[in-house]
Amino acid sequence: MQTFTGRCHCGDIVFEIDTTLDGVAICNCSICIRRNAVMHRVTADRFRLIQGEDALVLYQFNTGTAKHYFCGHCGMYPFHRPRIAPDAYTVNVFCLDGVDRDTIEAPVSYTHL
Repeated sequence: MQTFTGRCHCGDIVFEIDTTLDGVAICNCSICIRRNAVMHRVTADRFRLIQGEDALVLYQFNTGTAKHYFCGHCGMYPFHRPRIAPDAYTVNVFCLDGVDRDTIEAPVSYTHL
């Protein structure tokens, strides 16, 4: 297990996750298709919001169960609380320091997150 630090584009939102980045997913729900993020789910006890709670903007639709968070300054989507696992966090892996399209080695699945 490793601790990853993540942040939005402007750096106002900073979070940490403890995980093994052994799999990522591209969700096929209507909002995720449009934002094209690659995500990884962690349990709530492995997620810490370090700074930027005041910069978070919440977006909800349909049943209102999922909580999609965006930075109110730069518009970046760093994480959400998924509809099918509302007690977990699903993070945008490309918001994690040191993770990019050239270095990620985890298998990708296509599913609802």
